[in-house]
Amino acid sequence: MVSKDIFHALSEPNRRYILEILANQEQLTATDIYDRFNISPPAISQHLKILREANLVRMEKKAQQRIYQLNPDAIIELEEWANHITQLWTQRFDALDKVLETEMKKNKEGKADQYDEPE
Repeated sequence: MVSKDIFHALSEPNRRYILEILANQEQLTATDIYDRFNISPPAISQHLKILREANLVRMEKKAQQRIYQLNPDAIIELEEWANHITQLWTQRFDALDKVLETEMKKNKEGKADQYDEPE
């Protein structure tokens, strides 16, 4: 089951954008990430912390740098959950389609009987 921390992390547009940036790059330093935003480095640091706590990104320290990359395991878990939910809703819509189809057939038959001439 996907943790609620992941949904909290994804609820904020800047964090989603950070994930998009990291999806397009193998890894980036915190400075490279800061440079892509018009908000303060401390604000980006807070976003990165939330993404780390949600296990969506991994951080590695190299000397004075912090290197960030996506955590593919968390992304795969999220994708599997979304696919499961999609499957559940597809089943519900398929069942609704069958009910509606049955009702439409009944409705057509009822209208056809209305117009039949008595013998």
